[in-house]
Amino acid sequence: MTRVQGLAVLLSLLWLGGCAVRGEPATRYTLPDDAARPSDQASGAAARHQLVLRPLRLARYLDVEGIVFQLDDITLQEASGHQWVEPLGRQLERGLRERLAHRLPETRVMLEADAGTETSQRLRVEVERFQGRHDGLAVTEGRWQLRDADGRLLVLEPFRVTTPLVADGYPALVRALGHSWDGVAAEIAAGIRRLR
Repeated sequence: MTRVQGLAVLLSLLWLGGCAVRGEPATRYTLPDDAARPSDQASGAAARHQLVLRPLRLARYLDVEGIVFQLDDITLQEASGHQWVEPLGRQLERGLRERLAHRLPETRVMLEADAGTETSQRLRVEVERFQGRHDGLAVTEGRWQLRDADGRLLVLEPFRVTTPLVADGYPALVRALGHSWDGVAAEIAAGIRRLR
């Protein structure tokens, strides 16, 4: 074997080794749309109220690419082969805006970046848990607060929604997490309606 052939074989082995280390590409997931919303419904067109959704806050351990799964009462694991297609916080924020717009049809729900200086109520949501759990549940937990246009606190409420998985696997977990997020939006919308 010549020196050139030996170098070619060595380079081929290194390339194959690199492929083996990387393994299969991760499967990527996006949260499902609001299960309660018809796809052709427009919300907020005849708005009498305005609601500004401030940037959503995620617990640091959730601000990762992989879907988080709770293995037991104290152990959490980020999946390396099952990841979010885009940052989870962005998906949750967009999904919450759409879900609230559906549940509050007389309210124009806007992200803070799109709101400008308009005077309206402001909603802040903090998510402390958004994960699968070893007992077959999807868990969503955190708190929300609503402030008036002057910054006075109107409501500060916790939320905790659990949804059973209908099957094993990450697709079922992501769908269950989506249903849990539907439940959070329903709780927040009901709280806002009570103030009117």
